[in-house]
Amino acid sequence: MQHKCKVTVIDKKLFPDLQEKYLADPKSGACPFYEIGQEFVFERYGGRDDFWREGNGTQCAEAWDCISRYIYTALQGGAIMRGWTNDERIMIACCNDGTRPVVFRIERIDYKAVYCAGGESEKRAFAAALAEREEVKTASFDGRGFLEVVLERDLSDKEIEAAASSFGLTVERID
Repeated sequence: MQHKCKVTVIDKKLFPDLQEKYLADPKSGACPFYEIGQEFVFERYGGRDDFWREGNGTQCAEAWDCISRYIYTALQGGAIMRGWTNDERIMIACCNDGTRPVVFRIERIDYKAVYCAGGESEKRAFAAALAEREEVKTASFDGRGFLEVVLERDLSDKEIEAAASSFGLTVERID
């Protein structure tokens, strides 16, 4: 099983009274770096390593310092916040900027990369059939040569192989 991490900006706060009292620029306003609704997806698979790229200046340093440990945990398949949230794959966190914090939803996305041999129409039908299963959130070919099966909960490799076989496909490997 592989893991991605999706970070969504869900809120921005502003405390003008604190800015007025403590900041050198008392009118600095809300965080200029993020906007509500922005999404960032981090992945470490098949030669990609978004964790290090994102940590190298493409995220606000203040926010990165606060959320990077949760992103790293999710990318390793760990529980982001076991016992704290009602779903251990999801965490709510914010940056440390006390006068204009940004609130993030951090979600571990579990998926399997399924490499299979066969015709394109069979592969599309196979993906559509997998997407109908209750264990599966989505199933689609990602353009890198594999079927990405995003899971709601675990689906065994044997079940995936049996489903592929029913469409005349041969599973070469599942990561």
